[in-house]
This record gives sequence, structure tokens and C-alpha cells, in this order.
Amino acid sequence: MQNTASDPSNAYPPHILVVDDDTRLRSLLKKFLSASGYMVTTAGDANEARRQMTALQFDLLVVDVMMPGEDGLSLTRAVRKDSTVPILMLTAMGESRDRIHGLELGVDDYMAKPFEPKELVLRIGSILRRAPPVDVATRMELRFGDCRYDLAHQTLTRAGEVVHLTAGEAELLKVLTQNINTPVDRSMLVGDEGESNPRTIDVQITRLRRKLEPDSRQPRYLQTVRGTGYMLRTDP
Repeated sequence: MQNTASDPSNAYPPHILVVDDDTRLRSLLKKFLSASGYMVTTAGDANEARRQMTALQFDLLVVDVMMPGEDGLSLTRAVRKDSTVPILMLTAMGESRDRIHGLELGVDDYMAKPFEPKELVLRIGSILRRAPPVDVATRMELRFGDCRYDLAHQTLTRAGEVVHLTAGEAELLKVLTQNINTPVDRSMLVGDEGESNPRTIDVQITRLRRKLEPDSRQPRYLQTVRGTGYMLRTDP
């Protein structure tokens, strides 16, 4: 598929947050938008979206109106209090009230479900061309004390020096950063050579802490979530 997202001179593609409670649709949108050249992070509800936005600066949000708990309109209203990030809203077919309300709240565009993924990509491209540029360094970097993680290049540095990661450690860190500030179940974590053995994962988590934490015995950033797995937090 042709890359429609980024200028060849720009090493950092636009980063999109997809917020939808439909697991299958989130997965499909992530796959399609990634194939179109975008970086994609997903959230299953408004609370998870907020956690993602505390750590990352996105170029565009794709937000579903109908979600359990806080709906997309409420999330949009909250986002617009202190952000001008472009928002494309997904609405049910025929729900003109939601579209009108969304536009009143500051939504940039909307699409009614079901929709053609290609049209979604075209609409996203159109919105991004009109949007003011985002500070690339800010949106593509996670901070952990004196450590920095470059999302686009998937590289970790400490005090400006590149930190070597094994293939397993790099894969673990990638999954954790894709779910920043959100608990990640052990079943989602895969170690070296595709292994998901809990002991293997625990060993690699320990190694990552030594490279990431000021004191690996008292982890501040890579935390254990009892009964679930692990969670990666960032500095504000």
C-alpha cells in the first residue's frame, strides 16, 4: 500500500490515537493506518485515552462517540479545554445529533459507521494538511528521568548515550510504550524468540529496570501490577 502519511524528508510520521471500545475495529484501524504510514496508538475507553495523552502528544485523535462509561463527546469536550489537537469523530449511521454536537464541541471532521478505511485515510490526510505543525521532538519522545525513548526509531538513551537492548528487551519495551501508563497483561508480553514464559519475561523486566531505573530495586517507571503484569510510567 502506498504511504500517504509522511513527507520523505520527515523521519517521524504523524502519530494517531484511536479511541474505540470495539477491539476488532481498533485492531483493524491500527493495521490499516500503520500500513498507510502512520504511527498508531489505541485506547479502549476515555480513561485509557487520557493516560496515553498524559505521556504522548498526538497529531490527531480518532474518537468513537458510543463508548461505555464516558462517551466520545464528553472526552472531546474535556480535550478541547486545553488542546487544539485535530479530532475525527466516528458516529453511528444516521445519528446527525452526535455529528452536530461534535462539530459544536470542536471536532474537525466525522465519519459515519460503517465506512471505507481508504476514505478515513484520505480524511485524516486532509485534516493533517490543515493542522499547525506539532513539535516533533515532544511528540516522539518518552522521558524516564535521564532516559529517553524515541518512539519512531525505538531507541533508548541514558544521559545522551545509546543503551543497548537485546531483541527481547526491545520488544518488551515496544509493547509497554504502546500501552503507556496502562497495565499490560503478561500474556501480551513476548520475550526472546517469541517466548511468553513468565520466568523469561520476569528476567527481561529485571534487565530493563537496570537500564531504565535510577534504582532498579525500587522501580519508579517500570512497575509490577499485582495480578496483571507490568505498567510503564513516564515523567510528565
